[in-house]
Amino acid sequence: MNVALVVNPFATRVDEVQLAGVEEQLATVAAVEVLRTERPGHATELVSALTDVDAILVFSGDGGFNEALNGLERDIPVGFLPGGGTSVLSRALGLPADPVDAARQVTEALAQQRTRRIALGRVNGRRFAFSAGLGLDAEAVRHVDELGRTADGKRPGDLAFTMAIVRAIVAHRGHLDPQLEVKGLGRAAVAFVANGSPYTYAKRFALPIAREARFELGLDVVAPVRIRRRSLLRTAYRVMTGHTRGDGFLYAHDLDRVEIVCDTPLPLHCDGEDLGDVGEAVFEAERDAVSVLA
Repeated sequence: MNVALVVNPFATRVDEVQLAGVEEQLATVAAVEVLRTERPGHATELVSALTDVDAILVFSGDGGFNEALNGLERDIPVGFLPGGGTSVLSRALGLPADPVDAARQVTEALAQQRTRRIALGRVNGRRFAFSAGLGLDAEAVRHVDELGRTADGKRPGDLAFTMAIVRAIVAHRGHLDPQLEVKGLGRAAVAFVANGSPYTYAKRFALPIAREARFELGLDVVAPVRIRRRSLLRTAYRVMTGHTRGDGFLYAHDLDRVEIVCDTPLPLHCDGEDLGDVGEAVFEAERDAVSVLA
């Protein structure tokens, strides 16, 4: 068996010691070719060029996972080893947070040819694995990116993202009126689109947001109608815990398509990657899209 191991050496938890441990596990069942990314978007190029392998493993954070999925052009098993500070996708698929322990489980899945079919999402043509959003959380993603990286190329972690959300809320003075239209549902202040649950993590705490979302189903939409200073804490609690049915929220479950039109261009992200400002976002479910090793 031949497997390609695509590694982002700039991911928060990737170093030579961890990489050696991951390789050692995989080598018990397969011949391993290690491919290191060198720049943003490189994982997409590397994966799209792979032809003579039986499986693809990605040792990275969520950005590298997203790039790899956007380069995957044929139906081949793929595995995700947690190398980022959060690594939402691998954790949501049930893998341990430690990359060597995760590699051990993926190696067992390889040996047993054990895979799980999951859906993916697309927004304006770009694939995403677990989440996408318009507005506030996309602003937070952008603020984190603006912080840059450390001297060794690492991205800021969960604390920086939390502070970026606070910064975004402060910038709006804790108040957001409806500024986008979710077609068929109504107007809202921000929109969260989930392909699975949790939507993200804050350290060890899962933040479901769209509690009913599942990797085997279509897309879920959660959209607070407005954000007010006086109810900010209650709204934030409902969003983070996934109690978003009922007054004050738009909610839809297991959709094939979601169209959102913004009053003015708003920041868009998918899987924590900034996609710029958009006036319209079309989200589509790609059901039964990929086989994952888990």
